[in-house]
Amino acid sequence: MTTSTATAAASTKASEKTAAPDPARLRRRRRLAQWGFVAPAVVFMLLFFGYPLVRNVVMSFQHYTPKTFFTGRASFNGTDNWSAVLQDTLFAKALWHTLVFTAGSLLGQFCIGLALAVFFSRRFPLNGVLRSLILLPWLVPMVVSGIVWRRILDQDTGVLNTFLGALGLSGDTPWLTSPDMALLSVILVNIWIGIPFNMVILYGGLQEVPRELYEAASLDGASAWRAFRSVTLPLLRPVITVVLVLGFMSTVKILDLILALTDGGPADATQTLGTLTYQNSFVQLDFGAGAVVGNLLILISAAFAVFYLRANRTDGK
Repeated sequence: MTTSTATAAASTKASEKTAAPDPARLRRRRRLAQWGFVAPAVVFMLLFFGYPLVRNVVMSFQHYTPKTFFTGRASFNGTDNWSAVLQDTLFAKALWHTLVFTAGSLLGQFCIGLALAVFFSRRFPLNGVLRSLILLPWLVPMVVSGIVWRRILDQDTGVLNTFLGALGLSGDTPWLTSPDMALLSVILVNIWIGIPFNMVILYGGLQEVPRELYEAASLDGASAWRAFRSVTLPLLRPVITVVLVLGFMSTVKILDLILALTDGGPADATQTLGTLTYQNSFVQLDFGAGAVVGNLLILISAAFAVFYLRANRTDGK
């Protein structure tokens, strides 16, 4: 009886050992499953981002013409496209306008968005309704916003000049037709469009700040400004980083708004790298020069993307 029981136990252990999965096989299956989930994203990135990026870089070293689309042959011309673009005075002007447009837009959007986020973080009647109304500029397509604002800022029939004239102020300001005013007008319109995005993200960040910290600061005798500077801003720094970096990457390449408002004019006063890329490629049909400016925009955006990743890594430590 004892011998048969021992034999049965031994056979049971042997069967369990045989049925136990192989750890190496489990690791292979897990690795295959991981690659199965990652592969679609990798294929998508290669097809829709990697291939166009490589083609754009190659095109910047080619003499690419409309005929090339049909023949598929474009001769390499070395760095001629790069030299022509970098030595062009319009490129320097467009680069400066891009920097001013981006910096002015980010500063205005962030400051007003942060002020509105702080304002709406307090409870009062119709809070949600007012926040919903402020989101409207963000929901309207940018081309539509540009066309509407072009009508508003029209020197002769615009609503803004009519309103200013009714107040006894200057009612014939050339908002979009003066080289001195056009870039400022475009920046103001872009600020109006970008305020909701900044407000929504910063408002969400403010909701994560513990209220106990404000109570402790109040007990210590800190003023509202002192509490904002010492409590709110430090805890909001990761959110501020996200808002500024994403805002930069979306603002530096804006094209449709400027085309709808000024088309890069007057006298190239609102010409940016985005509009210069468009004009080189689709107006002058110099695709090589357009690819050069596009690559420079990609490099600028990539530099800020690296900054964003490094800042997030620092915040995570």
